Amino acid sequence: MEDDGRPLLGSIQAGDYYSDQTDSLDPRQRRPFHVEPKNIVEDSAQERVSAEASALNSRVHYYSRLTASSDRLLAPPDHVIPPPEEIYIYSPLGTAFKVHGKDGASKNPSIVTIFAIWNTMMGTSILSIPWGIKQAGFTLGIIILILMGLLTLYCCYRVLKSPKSIPYIDTSDWEFPDVCKYYFGAFGQWSSLLFSLVSLIGAMVVYWVLMSNFLFNTGKFIYNFVHNVNLSDSEFGTNGTDRVVCPYPDVNPHRYNNYTVYLGDNNTDTAVFDHWWSKTNTIPFYLIILLLPLLNFRSASFFARFTFLGTGSVIYLIVLVTIKAFRLGFHLEFHWFHSTELFVPEFRVLFPQLTGVLTLAFFIHNCIITLMKNNRNQENNVRDLSLAYLLVGVTYLYVGVLIFVAFPSPPLPKECLEPNFLDNFPSSDVWVFVARTFLLFQMTTVYPLLGYLVRVQLMGQIFGEHYPSFIHVFLLNVLIVSAGVFMARFYPNIGSIIRYSGATCGLALVFVLPSVIHMVALKRSGDLRWPSACFHSLIILLGVANLVGQFFM
Repeated sequence: MEDDGRPLLGSIQAGDYYSDQTDSLDPRQRRPFHVEPKNIVEDSAQERVSAEASALNSRVHYYSRLTASSDRLLAPPDHVIPPPEEIYIYSPLGTAFKVHGKDGASKNPSIVTIFAIWNTMMGTSILSIPWGIKQAGFTLGIIILILMGLLTLYCCYRVLKSPKSIPYIDTSDWEFPDVCKYYFGAFGQWSSLLFSLVSLIGAMVVYWVLMSNFLFNTGKFIYNFVHNVNLSDSEFGTNGTDRVVCPYPDVNPHRYNNYTVYLGDNNTDTAVFDHWWSKTNTIPFYLIILLLPLLNFRSASFFARFTFLGTGSVIYLIVLVTIKAFRLGFHLEFHWFHSTELFVPEFRVLFPQLTGVLTLAFFIHNCIITLMKNNRNQENNVRDLSLAYLLVGVTYLYVGVLIFVAFPSPPLPKECLEPNFLDNFPSSDVWVFVARTFLLFQMTTVYPLLGYLVRVQLMGQIFGEHYPSFIHVFLLNVLIVSAGVFMARFYPNIGSIIRYSGATCGLALVFVLPSVIHMVALKRSGDLRWPSACFHSLIILLGVANLVGQFFM
């Protein structure tokens, strides 16, 4: 008698069966049974649905026998049908299965998926691309940007395909850490978690440095506008219609005869303001008052509503770059291996700094599986991923190349290009003021989201829950904020922060783990050949060289 109550099939097999059966039904026919969440059992073959749910299922079957299937007279009206995420099918085997329809009703078309990847990948790295091109040289920088885009695209493709290389297991709900755990056990899971945290915390540190920068320049613009302060005598740069500055000049400004160049001391009337409104001494600490409380929110759903600002800020930056390039014109001279007074060579040994920046700029490997699950046409995943990378690469090329070639040399040398190219425009520039204000507000809303992701990943692995207690969350947030304040105070170079964090997390999540997993899967299936082994081993060596190169450049 006990055997009569046991399910005949495992839950995975049964779930697949009922999912396939419902995929072909239209929405009005797909309303066999609704189970309230409290009555849904875990996905285990040995557990049964509650008696209440079973009784409800019997009543549904009773009503279905009162009329023919083609007669919809006694069918429940549409307004009482639960939403798709709450529809379940009761299996006679004893389990309630969630309806996973493949009709595309809740999926995104390819164009939405492509721009979702573009929007997710576009971040603070775009501000450092012109600086990275300067470090590598104009010609070599363009070549490296294209090659890094292709290499990271292939590695991302390997991540996307990794769950499908696992036989005899349903991996439809797996993420990349689950794949790493399958192949490498706890070491794979924790290593992927560790390097994912490195990328997130690195991004939060960069955000803190940039928010300090943007808040400083925004406040300075407002103060100067209200008090009618002209700082042209304290800035070293051009004096044209679109003024460009060199914040940290290391050249003699008096050697330029055809351009007016200023170099002087701050007005004593602004000394008090400058003392209390300092980019490195005070602003990073002011941000604690605003952002530390926001990090302790239990849920980040409120801040998720402002993610659309990321798209708006990138579009505005593209417009800003276009306008500045049109007004400044192009300033290029080609010197292949030797620098001149104003121009850098086309090929420089500092190119690893650009590869480190680009590793983070093209980094989306830890969430690509999730993004692609929502694509309506799964057979187009590779095509859509490639188009998204193409769009991202074109955006980086457009911004990086235009800013580099439009930087006015003469009178300023190309070496003046800053890791944040907005720093090459004075705080009095209205167009740049709008960009900084926009980015400041956007980063203020995204920063708590990044902190939430760090908390969910770390606390979930250690304590099994995302919010174990206020003390745990508060201490974690204090450590994260302290890292941001420390870097903004003593090392506010976002280019270097981006390249170090990008090369570190990219070593594991971009180069090593996808390649090793692919080779192990081929070896287990007996399909590993020496060309594939050599090629993926080369990718791993490139990742190692990318990280090592950051410490020697």
